[in-house]
Amino acid sequence: MDVLVPFAAALVSFRLAAELVRKHRLRRAPELLAWAASLGSFAAASAALAWGAAAGWDDRAFRAYYLFGGLLTAALLGAGSLLRAGVRAAGPVVVFYAGLAVGVALAVPIDPAVTGGSIPDAASHLELVPARILALVGNIAGTVAAVGVALTGLRRRPLGNSLIIGGVAVAAAGSALAGLGQGGGSFFTAIAAVLLYAGFVSRR
Repeated sequence: MDVLVPFAAALVSFRLAAELVRKHRLRRAPELLAWAASLGSFAAASAALAWGAAAGWDDRAFRAYYLFGGLLTAALLGAGSLLRAGVRAAGPVVVFYAGLAVGVALAVPIDPAVTGGSIPDAASHLELVPARILALVGNIAGTVAAVGVALTGLRRRPLGNSLIIGGVAVAAAGSALAGLGQGGGSFFTAIAAVLLYAGFVSRR
């Protein structure tokens, strides 16, 4: 289960991300591209969980998981919501942030080295600055942006925005219940990806 569920979550998230890319090609809406990148990050983080569960955790799997799950997913989600609300500055800001996140995830020292079969605790392997503080900023800003835009648009698009809020809540619950292991956390990720996708494409 610890391998199959994250692998299935990765496939579901990747399929939904690809569908958003297809819709972006038709509509050229920048928020669709940002949301596709967010769901793609869901997929990559789930794949890293499957990797860690199948082969054992090491620094490579941890860097991939931290980059996509810890640094990028929420920030890209929030950027998509801001772009949907007409905040065009969110585009270049999130591109800069994503580049910084990739650099940090690849270059930051990991001490001690990651080993074992359970999801690593970032606080045990990464210094607060820059990796953990960057993840904190990205997650808070992205979540506040996504939920804030959804709340302000509830009267205009009640179904879509309620689904987005629900997706954010389910993703947060999965993170909070990390003790469930790779399989349990990925189950929440898959549900969150489906809810978010449904919210993104809903016109009601």
